[in-house]
Amino acid sequence: MATGNVNPFNISDSEDEAEQRPDGAERSPADGPQGQASGPFSPQADAEPSGLLLSSSRTSPGAEGVSVSAATVAAAAAGGAEARVSVDAIAAQLLRDQYVLTALEFHTELLEAGRELPRLRDYFSNPGNFERQSGTPPACKEQGPGPGGPLTVQVQDRKRRKSDGAHARDRAGSISTLDSLDFARYSDDGNRESDERVAVLEFELRKAKDTIQALRANLTQAAECEVPSQERKNFKSSPEIQEPIRPLEKRALNFLVNEYLLKNEYKLSSITFSDENDDQDFELWDDVGLNIPKPPDLLQLYRNCGNSLPSPRDKSDASVGTDSGELGGHYFQQPVQKTESVQQAEVVQELEYQIGLLNSEKQSLAEQIRRLQSEIQTLRKNVSTPSAPTEEMGPSRSEMACNKNPLDNGQYLDVLGASEPECTTDSKPDPLAPTSTPTQPHTKFKSQTSHGKGPVQFDRPNRKLSPAFHQALLSFCRMSADSRLGSEVSRIADSEESVMLMLGRCLPHIVPNVLLAKREELIPLILCTACLHPEPKERDQLLHILFNLIKRPDDEQRQMILTGCVAFARHVGPTRVEAELLPQCWEQINHKYPERRLLVAESCGALAPYLPKEIRSSLVLSMLQQMLADDKADMVREAVVKSLGIIMGYIDDTDKYLQGFELMLLSLGDPSERVVSATHQVFIPAFAAWTMELGNLQSQLMPALLTRIEKLLKQGDHGLDEHKLHIFLSALQSLIPPLFALVLQNAPFTSRAKLHGDVPSIEVTRFPRPASPLQDVATIVGSREQLAALLQLYDHQLQHEGTTGWESLLWVVNQLLPQLIEIVGRINVTSSTCVHEFSRFFWRFCRTFGKIFTNTKVGKVKTRSWFAGNGILTKATVPIYATGVLTCYNQEEDRKLLVGFLEDVMTTLSLSHAPLGSLKASFVELGANPAYHELLLTVLWYGVVHTSALVRCTAARMFELVLRGMSEALIDKRVAPALITLCSGPEFSVRISTIPAFGTIMETVTQKELLERVKMQLASFLEDPQYQDQHSLHMEIIKTFGRVGPNAEPRFRDEFVLPHLHKLALANNIQMVEVKRIDIATQLFEAYSALSCCFISEELMVNHFLPGLRCLRTDMETLSPEHEVILSSMIKECELKVENRGVGEAQGSMSIAASLVGEDAKTKFLNKMGQLTTSGAMLANVFQRKK
Repeated sequence: MATGNVNPFNISDSEDEAEQRPDGAERSPADGPQGQASGPFSPQADAEPSGLLLSSSRTSPGAEGVSVSAATVAAAAAGGAEARVSVDAIAAQLLRDQYVLTALEFHTELLEAGRELPRLRDYFSNPGNFERQSGTPPACKEQGPGPGGPLTVQVQDRKRRKSDGAHARDRAGSISTLDSLDFARYSDDGNRESDERVAVLEFELRKAKDTIQALRANLTQAAECEVPSQERKNFKSSPEIQEPIRPLEKRALNFLVNEYLLKNEYKLSSITFSDENDDQDFELWDDVGLNIPKPPDLLQLYRNCGNSLPSPRDKSDASVGTDSGELGGHYFQQPVQKTESVQQAEVVQELEYQIGLLNSEKQSLAEQIRRLQSEIQTLRKNVSTPSAPTEEMGPSRSEMACNKNPLDNGQYLDVLGASEPECTTDSKPDPLAPTSTPTQPHTKFKSQTSHGKGPVQFDRPNRKLSPAFHQALLSFCRMSADSRLGSEVSRIADSEESVMLMLGRCLPHIVPNVLLAKREELIPLILCTACLHPEPKERDQLLHILFNLIKRPDDEQRQMILTGCVAFARHVGPTRVEAELLPQCWEQINHKYPERRLLVAESCGALAPYLPKEIRSSLVLSMLQQMLADDKADMVREAVVKSLGIIMGYIDDTDKYLQGFELMLLSLGDPSERVVSATHQVFIPAFAAWTMELGNLQSQLMPALLTRIEKLLKQGDHGLDEHKLHIFLSALQSLIPPLFALVLQNAPFTSRAKLHGDVPSIEVTRFPRPASPLQDVATIVGSREQLAALLQLYDHQLQHEGTTGWESLLWVVNQLLPQLIEIVGRINVTSSTCVHEFSRFFWRFCRTFGKIFTNTKVGKVKTRSWFAGNGILTKATVPIYATGVLTCYNQEEDRKLLVGFLEDVMTTLSLSHAPLGSLKASFVELGANPAYHELLLTVLWYGVVHTSALVRCTAARMFELVLRGMSEALIDKRVAPALITLCSGPEFSVRISTIPAFGTIMETVTQKELLERVKMQLASFLEDPQYQDQHSLHMEIIKTFGRVGPNAEPRFRDEFVLPHLHKLALANNIQMVEVKRIDIATQLFEAYSALSCCFISEELMVNHFLPGLRCLRTDMETLSPEHEVILSSMIKECELKVENRGVGEAQGSMSIAASLVGEDAKTKFLNKMGQLTTSGAMLANVFQRKK
């Protein structure tokens, strides 16, 4: 009869438990059928149940081994002896096999029965037992059945345990990850004073979560039991009758159906489905049922519906069920409920399951052995020691395992990973003489090794213990090398390559556990590892981690990542950048977060200098073009445009010119101002620099834009597309600096430019302020000193030597300028936007090319070329030439030139009775700048004192345009006297022309004295008998009243405008000339419509506004019936307002009465307060704030 090894655990019951045992609870060895002697599994020895030993093939990392004799189990099974096992033995075995959830359930049942077990109590009260362990416990030795009773343990509950196995595993996982995770241990603040408080909080959190889990389990069980058991039996007995769906099943199916609809873009159906099931939250699976694991989606269920169910052995037991009756005795007794043949069949089934587990573990260990052997080979290649010491190195893990004693299940852990002596068939190893490979992190260590220094030697004790005893003794050292982290810790890297391998393995596990706000600290480590790691797959994984390091990186974090990518590219070269970095960008080009797409766009630009030129002009350019066309985020498209500009700075494929031109137009047409601004700041300067190198700036790029502008103007007969015109003209404006740089670089004097010597500095105002450094001419040329030298020679060449042989400048003078002047002549002068755009273009053009060029090639010398042709003075050429060319320089002679030009245009247009649109556009454009107000008043005074009444009329009309934005002091000193002077003239037409200007003064000025002067002048127009028959004067006054009345001072409107409009309406009723009558009536209708939106008092409404409207309606009844309908509705509305105000006044009188009643109550209250015995000082103290 074989006997088992002695159990190293102290697994006896507690003393209280021993005292409570009845005498009949224990049986002598003679009670067995065959009179067997007591073995280790007898009650006296407190042995462990064999069923439990065979139910798991793994033990905890620090557990001692227990070997069991197979013969004993067989004998016990044959004898049918009833096994009685101690409670503490079962608890010890559960904890040793890591059945934590089962042990917790066991502990709870013992507590409910009043039999607390110290082992379980100490285990579950220690938070250190629940820290995360990524490894798996080592395998047990092959265990045979031992004596002590039948093999099966809780056979009647096996089916229940198997069905709940997955659920139990889920709960056990939560215990080891969240419930008891010691976060304080990973804190790096060094404050150990809070450890105690953290432990208390963790304990409370764990207890609370245990309570929540228990409640969830009860609720889930209650939901499952809603259908009575008798009904379920009826359904099972009658398959044709389908069991009704239970609430839990319905909620689970609803969740899966909604998930399927969302995944397949049936969003409307999903919304409708959610509305019909408003009692369920489809965003949270826990809402379906508490503590219920989520099944696969509908697609997976459909694909697997025809497959056979998984084998029961695919699941592992996670708990041991117990009945309440079994807790009454001192030992758990296994009732014999099955025949001997059934029990033996289950034993065979259990052994086959153990064999399957061992085979799978064998395969995993073999894979680990192959990996370790490959690493050992790599390390041996890097070691520069003689061959003899290398051969003395310790064996691999597989060689170590070959000579282990099968009777000893302990492990002798090697901290250095390969430090045990070699295992051969002829000699046995000496565990006390380990050797290790010397590390060599630096060259000096290599040199020391090469001089004959052998492996590290350790002192051997003068003892005669057996190697097996030493190995078993060292197994009590609590070391873990079988887990992933333990394996990494036990191996010390001895070379740069091994360090990279170790980092490649560990970083994927480190990154998820680092705070998001601090993950950028890992960037250097990830990049160094990705640069130096020998395995392409590991490098790809690390770069994937880099680009996914932060969920939504901010600007600073993106800058760190981009800096790292550039450093990586500099280190590895263009080939690896193309093969490793670009795929990461391509994967995230359609990421849902704009910050990640922004990182991709910025990466393309940052990596452009380090990519192969073929990839730069093909793949990267296509990626950016796709993002520019498809991305919806403005900031992403802005970054794309900037990266495209960088690409244009490095591209050298001439075939990509047309694609670059299309990208420029696409960027300029973007609806976002940020994208358009980035186009002008980065893309256009970079693209222009490339066209300068290609020689296409003057031959292709600028002519293409001019052609599109001309085509746009030709199509503008039915309406000009001002937005497209702005796009093309702004692109031309951004090309002015590179055009001037090209003129300087191709000048005849370029070779004579010297940086040394007396070169005058460039004036600050010499060039317009550039939109970006790329549009600075000094940046394009090379330096500010180089530009200063070229400018000095440029001015001298233009002033003294001319432009002979200067092809680039001749193109500007002979082709560009004439084409631009022709385009300007086609612009409609009423389009203020186009006039302003072209004015700014010519202003920047002339300021960039300089004063000498402007005077000799654009300004006064070329005036004839500007105004050649009939009717050109009525076109937009006049305002564009005045505001774009003549205002470039602000010296006295330049201002005189502008004044003379405007005076000539005003005189010419007035005397020729031509439209004044061009002159008005000039005054509006110049009047927007207060610096030109004095200059414009000088021009207008010239018209005031002109001998021709036509010119004086034009001057009076222009005053209205320059008054807005002008200071009141200037109006009082110069405008008002000029208007009074015009009114004193003999011509009625001149006087009438001043009325709009007087109205504008009433609208914009607040000075009372000035307003009274204007009011008197307008009153003279209305009340002087000489103006009674002046139809045009009345028309102008009514038109002016309608324009300025809503914005004028209320007093002026109430006392002057409304009464005089009433008088004019009454006078129009008796007008005999129908044409004049309808003209006045139409103007009155416009004026009353504008004034109806103002607040008018009831008195004015009754006395002037309503009577005037009734008079006007009398005219419109016969002249314009459609206007009469509108006037009738206006009169009804005004009458209703008057009635409502009367009702409001009545309500107001009631509120006044109520207030009087309130005052009476207040008086009574104060009288009561005065009757109180409390003194006034004491009463005042009651209401004082406490200080």
